[in-house]
Amino acid sequence: MILVTGASGFVGGHVVHALRAAGKDVRALVRDRRKGRRLEAWGATLVEGDMTDPGSLRRALEGCDTVVHLVAIRQGREEQFRRVMVEGTRDLLAAAGEAGIRRFVHMSALGTKETTKDLVPYYRAKWDSEQLVKESGIPYVIFRPSFVFAGDGGILPTFVKLARFTPVTPVIGSGRQRIQPIWADDVGEYFSRAVDLDAAVGRTFEVGGPDVVSWNEFWERLKRVRRIRRPTVHVPVRLMRLNALVTERLPGDIPLTNDLLTMLEHGDNVVSDSSAVETFGLPLVPLDEQLRRAA
Repeated sequence: MILVTGASGFVGGHVVHALRAAGKDVRALVRDRRKGRRLEAWGATLVEGDMTDPGSLRRALEGCDTVVHLVAIRQGREEQFRRVMVEGTRDLLAAAGEAGIRRFVHMSALGTKETTKDLVPYYRAKWDSEQLVKESGIPYVIFRPSFVFAGDGGILPTFVKLARFTPVTPVIGSGRQRIQPIWADDVGEYFSRAVDLDAAVGRTFEVGGPDVVSWNEFWERLKRVRRIRRPTVHVPVRLMRLNALVTERLPGDIPLTNDLLTMLEHGDNVVSDSSAVETFGLPLVPLDEQLRRAA
């Protein structure tokens, strides 16, 4: 039995679907059962729990032999990042050790490394969580995905709406920073294969799609694939930061925050080696096909 945390989230749904398609028994950790109905329809069993409740984590792990840990937050105060992502991971690992878990597959993020850990609280929490996983004594696999694209969630539907409905296409800064988007089903397949692949144990994999593009090229491809004609306007980062000061105080999941702008300014978000492709042999969805599928 595989416990999947963050199962009702955007990436979590694709991971659970891939695991169930491979015939794996899945127990999905959810805070609200109503958000897990789709997972149940795929044959996963639900268990209620929360990363801030160690008792619920111990109960969720009963009878499991593998953990796929996906929980993360994108915005909030620094103490929230630490409580949910760092302390939550610490508690989960402790419970996993007690339960005799044989493998722990952990989702980090591309760009997480020692040189970026002090850039924003998100990177710090991801870095600290990685260290906890490595020091736990439990056989592990760590993935650092790039931007994850799909039509049913994440940031891509927002990009499509911007391209369709705004009179101009806003590109932050110079648009020369490079990205390497990966299709969500490919991410799900990486996690599904990692629960059994012994060659992956004890390793950290950066994962991205087959295409590396600048933000300028990304927006041009998106408009070309979707047959949208809009001029492009480069918006200074300082102006976007003023906008973020307002929007990040609004309720809900805000797509643009000052921390995200800091990460975008820092540099390219691309894979530095090909070990994931070589180890897993997974055919990846090209970017133009990703954009077509997001209709």
